[in-house]
Amino acid sequence: MTEKLYNTEILRLAADTARAVRLTDPQASVEKRSPVCGSRVTVDIDLDPDGRVASVGMLVRACALGQASAALMAARIVGQTPHELALASDTLGRWLAGEGDAPDWPGLTLFEPARPHSARHASIRLAFEAAAEAAATAASHRRAA
Repeated sequence: MTEKLYNTEILRLAADTARAVRLTDPQASVEKRSPVCGSRVTVDIDLDPDGRVASVGMLVRACALGQASAALMAARIVGQTPHELALASDTLGRWLAGEGDAPDWPGLTLFEPARPHSARHASIRLAFEAAAEAAATAASHRRAA
């Protein structure tokens, strides 16, 4: 491995999460924690009438890798469907584990140097897992209403 685990781009993205705010009355909110490192990410989701993400809020208390992943997730989440988010989350997990191609989500290949470090994977996955679950919960609440 020749690339550094924590590079300038990861640190820049991590700093972006300092400006993240929670939604005041989200349709769904999910918190995910990593038992390995203690990282924690809360994602709030509102869906539009078509069932796509209309807005996202976050609270990120994670290492630089988790923060950078949350920033990448938040940068592209608006307009995504719950299914697309679940697919991105699943694909990210498989790719980190060396079991598939990189997810079709801009910037995630930045975590290539973290792939050999399985203890770091949970933190990188947190925001995507929380977003996918929050979007699915919001969609199920909409169907039930």
